[in-house]
Amino acid sequence: MAMTTKRRVLYRQGTGFWRMTMKWVLVFGALYLLDGGLFRSWGDALVWPMIGILLWLPFGVGVVWYPRKDQRVVLTTRELRVRRKRLPMEKVNLLHVARLWLEGRSTADDQPVLDWPRLDRVVWVPLLDGRAFGVELRDPAAFAKVFGAFAVEACGGPDIVRARAAAETYPQPRPIRARPADDDGSWADLLDVFN
Repeated sequence: MAMTTKRRVLYRQGTGFWRMTMKWVLVFGALYLLDGGLFRSWGDALVWPMIGILLWLPFGVGVVWYPRKDQRVVLTTRELRVRRKRLPMEKVNLLHVARLWLEGRSTADDQPVLDWPRLDRVVWVPLLDGRAFGVELRDPAAFAKVFGAFAVEACGGPDIVRARAAAETYPQPRPIRARPADDDGSWADLLDVFN
């Protein structure tokens, strides 16, 4: 009988569909309660939930959620999943991640990671071959904290990370750019990482 080990999930970010839907329900539900309780009758106030339902599909789903539907991210001890693609940890330069986390900085703008605001931001994940790909996150500081702590632990601790970073040389990660238009594919080169 084969033993299966459970993957430990370190960080999870969903698409935000249910969060968006709940906000929509709360806004139009509050309008219904205010209108029905203070201004008009409850029957007349039913217009607000109907407006909410009619506007939910084109604006709630189409404008608010659909552009962010690809922001599903799951970080486990074995892999980083972005949408349905999987990147094994063997391809990630954990030493570089751990060194940056111990220094408390970002390669993108040298702004301290813990000072990152909670808004959509692309975090570059370095690979062993010198490339880096972007992962779009709603709370980048929380992801960086979890990923950095995991990288330090996986590399053996802060002292070992500092010693290895001083001794080893590896290519400086460079963001993956889009392919030229005359190439066979028109998607960003980011997708090549997972093949």
